[in-house]
Amino acid sequence: MNKAELINAIAAQSGLSKADSKKALDAFISTVTNTLKAESKVVLVGFGTFCVGKRGARTGINPATKAPIQIPAKKVAKFKAGAELTKAVE
Repeated sequence: MNKAELINAIAAQSGLSKADSKKALDAFISTVTNTLKAESKVVLVGFGTFCVGKRGARTGINPATKAPIQIPAKKVAKFKAGAELTKAVE
């Protein structure tokens, strides 16, 4: 499902117009992004948790040259599914 299909599904289930559904989805994405930038987490009980994880620096291998390269540490967005979502997809 892509973003346009998700907007259509939200509109169909909520009774909102597609324009309002797009605004709601964009607001949700923006809010989650800004919260993660602030290194906080978003907890939606039963659905899941969005949080920021950290990956340490490590040595990798350039597949073209087989030379070792240093991969820097970075922050990554993570999602952990909640119990209800996990149960629903079993």
